Amino acid sequence: VVQAGTVESFATGTVTAFQRGQFYLVRMDNGGLLALSCKCTHLGCTVPWVEKEKKFLCPCHASAFDITGSVISAPAPRALDMFPVTIENHVVKVDTSRRIKRSGFESEQLVFPGKP
Repeated sequence: VVQAGTVESFATGTVTAFQRGQFYLVRMDNGGLLALSCKCTHLGCTVPWVEKEKKFLCPCHASAFDITGSVISAPAPRALDMFPVTIENHVVKVDTSRRIKRSGFESEQLVFPGKP
């Protein structure tokens, strides 16, 4: 489990990379948090967040993903994997041992401060 930092240290609408754990912590505009794998679901290349374009762009085969990790351009077959996020005493924790495969984004995947 990676302790990412306090909730307050992640501004809304931002994507923060964590090399240790190989994930991105996304803080949506509505305050929800989502931890996304940095590995493309096509062939596993590392997918950087391109702030200027507001998307994840795979340098290997040009797959693209939006801020929620949903596919917006193939050949990636599905959304970026996610990791469970918990918030304890205002500290965001990401369990990188539990990779969750998903077909796309659903609002229930977000974790909000102040909610169990």
